Amino acid sequence: MGWAVGVSDRSGGRGGRVVVVGDVIDDVVVRPEGPVTHDSDTRAQIVRREGGSAANMACWLATTGVPVTFVGRVGAADVERHTAALQAFGVDALLVGDAEQETGRIIILLDDDGARTMFTDRGANLGLLPQDVPAGLVEGAALLHLSGYSLVEPGVRSTAVALLARAREAGVPVSVDPSSASFLREVGAASFLAWTAGSALCFPNSDEARVLTGADTAEEAAVALSRSYGLVAVTCGAHGAVVAAGGLVLGTVAPEPVQTVDSTGAGDAFCAGFVGAWVSSDPGGLVAGEAGARLARDAVGRMGARPPRSADRPTDDFPRVPTPSQHRRPA
Repeated sequence: MGWAVGVSDRSGGRGGRVVVVGDVIDDVVVRPEGPVTHDSDTRAQIVRREGGSAANMACWLATTGVPVTFVGRVGAADVERHTAALQAFGVDALLVGDAEQETGRIIILLDDDGARTMFTDRGANLGLLPQDVPAGLVEGAALLHLSGYSLVEPGVRSTAVALLARAREAGVPVSVDPSSASFLREVGAASFLAWTAGSALCFPNSDEARVLTGADTAEEAAVALSRSYGLVAVTCGAHGAVVAAGGLVLGTVAPEPVQTVDSTGAGDAFCAGFVGAWVSSDPGGLVAGEAGARLARDAVGRMGARPPRSADRPTDDFPRVPTPSQHRRPA
């Protein structure tokens, strides 16, 4: 394994709009107040929020000042609600309403440390079509970001692969978040790497990185993946992140100290902070990683996977569920 300082990992700094394509979900986050009682009641704190890895990333990215367009698919009845929720963060939302499938849902069960167990119904996300992404949108972007969830199901995978081809043909860099270690095992590491190799940025967590490489450590996995992608940041939870390029480790990013409440949006926030810095000013991998760590700190300190808004600020340690009127920006 090689370590390097000063290796060139810079090809960003294009400026302009980032196009994010992928999942938009309704999250139901459950935090038990004590041991789970099998086959009976357990008191819990329960929050419902708009979510989805790609949509979350778009919201966090918009907070950095980078123009963001998000494309996704929801149940027809939820287009207005999810559009307003994304616009509240400054995201340009292009949502297609699915007349047959409901909006995807995830039940997220948190443990005492904020770690998650997730039960996922992808719903309308699986119906995303190539024509849902307008002609010229990808081609005019500074960066295309794809959630790995869009590559693990056969139907929507064809759309994701078509978008990757459009970006490559137009010379638009791509970032990818592998998203799920369990789903990567299902489709196979070789397949995922074949679909996404050559992307400018890759943001696996340590479990996903090990699935993709078979490596024993995050550092070894980052080095291996950096031979397939331009720049790799392997996130390691409370241990920070490892950044690699060109077969060499550039260094590690220390985590920002914080009490973890809910880790659901941490990876999406890290990815957004990294991409925001990389697209805007091309500071190099470690500085971009530090920007990602700052946003991740903000994400884990509260319930819910998206940035806080004034309407969401809790009156106690547990944020309240917003009413429908709180999803709209003032006229």
